[in-house]
Amino acid sequence: MPLVKVFARVGMTKPIPLASLQSKLCAIWSTKPETTKLILSRVEDWTSDSFEEDCYIDIRAYGKAERTREFVLDGMTQVQKAFAEENLVANVRLETYEGERYFHVPPPKTSTK
Repeated sequence: MPLVKVFARVGMTKPIPLASLQSKLCAIWSTKPETTKLILSRVEDWTSDSFEEDCYIDIRAYGKAERTREFVLDGMTQVQKAFAEENLVANVRLETYEGERYFHVPPPKTSTK
């Protein structure tokens, strides 16, 4: 799961421990921290009164053959539980993409001498 966007309302006072959540998501999806990026965005508001979520989680992931619908849905439930362990109610969505349509240019590594 390379990209996890976490949206929370500006006024929400509960902490969102990204490092702890990243570790849990890496365990759920069998990924490494280098490929599992969490980004927190604080928003003024959102339009739905349907759910009482603290966070809206938008995951974009590579669509591998072993990531069947059942596997992904189970993983999404585990993601909700990981957020619940941090006292957060999460509304989770996940979208997969094809590898040939993915491009990434990271910044060059700098040496720390």
